Amino acid sequence: MIEALLFDVFGTVVDWRTSLIRRFERFGRENGVPADWAALADDWRGEYDPAMKAVRDGQRPWTSLEHLHRESLDKLLPRHSLNGLSEAQRQEFVLGWHFLDAWPDTVAGLNRLKKKYIIGTLSNGGVRLLTDMAKFAGLPWDVIFSSDNFRCYKPAAEVYLGAAQLLDTAPQNVMLVAAHNYDLAAARGHGYKTAFVARAGEYGPRQSRDFKAESDWEFVAKDFEDLASQLGT
Repeated sequence: MIEALLFDVFGTVVDWRTSLIRRFERFGRENGVPADWAALADDWRGEYDPAMKAVRDGQRPWTSLEHLHRESLDKLLPRHSLNGLSEAQRQEFVLGWHFLDAWPDTVAGLNRLKKKYIIGTLSNGGVRLLTDMAKFAGLPWDVIFSSDNFRCYKPAAEVYLGAAQLLDTAPQNVMLVAAHNYDLAAARGHGYKTAFVARAGEYGPRQSRDFKAESDWEFVAKDFEDLASQLGT
């Protein structure tokens, strides 16, 4: 019996790319700074997995996503002719990840699902980031599970098993909802039920994967409202 639905966040719940580009473009207008803001957003996200992999592989000690985001930004700014950004401006860019817009179906779908299930995050984002995002975007979580709780990043077993343990239930009573097949495969490998929700525009023109379900996930939905209907809420 499914008791809880846990959600990947970046790309599944929120539209990080459009949100960041809009925020960067506003900064550029207000400060008279020209740049290819879409390319910066895409390049920054491109640093996400390599930065976490160094932590997962033990090449460096536990480092929060907040610090990884800042390191990646500092690495990328010279490439985009933005090395003149001040310390305050750099920090403001990093905080942009805390204030991302939800996909149009997200809030309504979550509120429907919340009537029947515990709903929460299972994200590589930090606790403060996910809390700020929830308040900003109106995300009605019952619980926030973060890489900070487990001091490791998905797809490490500790994340999936640790969340089920904190929910005081067996992994088979938890379902991961994600737009990323690799995340669902890892969750299934640790006993979770799985639901795939396609977000074909997540990466813009650079998207090369996750256009569709790549396995026999228990549920495949076009959006959160569709998932809610399939689950009878």
